[in-house]
Parts: sequence; C-alpha cells; structure tokens
Amino acid sequence: MESHEADLRAEVQDGKVVSTIQEDYRQAKLAPATRAMLDYAVKLTKTPNDMCSDDIEALLRVGFRDEDVVDIVQMASYFNYINRVLDGLGAEPDPGMRFLPKAGTRRESASER
Repeated sequence: MESHEADLRAEVQDGKVVSTIQEDYRQAKLAPATRAMLDYAVKLTKTPNDMCSDDIEALLRVGFRDEDVVDIVQMASYFNYINRVLDGLGAEPDPGMRFLPKAGTRRESASER
C-alpha cells in the first residue's frame, strides 16, 4: 500500500487532499469526472456482479470516452488482480514497481479536459 500512497501523493501533491482521499474519497473536493471514475472502480471492486450499462453511461456523461472507460476497467481490474496475487502469496510489491506513467507520457483524461 505504500507504493499506492506514493503514487497518489505524486499525482495530487496536496497532503490534505491525499489524506481525505485515503479516508473517504467521497468527502474530497474532486472533479465530477474523478469522482465518477472512483465510484465506478469501487463498485467494480466490491460488487462486480452489480455492474450494468448505467455505470458506463455515468462515466460517458462526465466526459470520458469509450477508450477511457476501457482504461478505467483495465486499471481497476489489474489493481484488484495484483493485490490478490500479492495478498495470496503474502508478498510485497517490488519497491521499483510504479503504477502511474511517468509525467508527460499519459494522454489527457476527462478529468483534465
């Protein structure tokens, strides 16, 4: 979890916002697109059988494109997968493992438009 926190701090750069996101992202002052993305990822993580077309529509309504939705699904699914692998093995991620792309290498997301 320390690597996730480091990535969050690098992206957000405001310690108070980071703390609020960690405690309950719904209480943080986030862009509507960011909140929708997090709501989607949480639902996919906690109740995947409840996912429906309305969940995708909620992302599209706040400006995400189809390819953004694919990215969101893949990232949430990957994090769920790798966390379960590591938990199942009682292992920690490699300290050099980074989940966020280096600055300047990612495409603009709906929350940045």
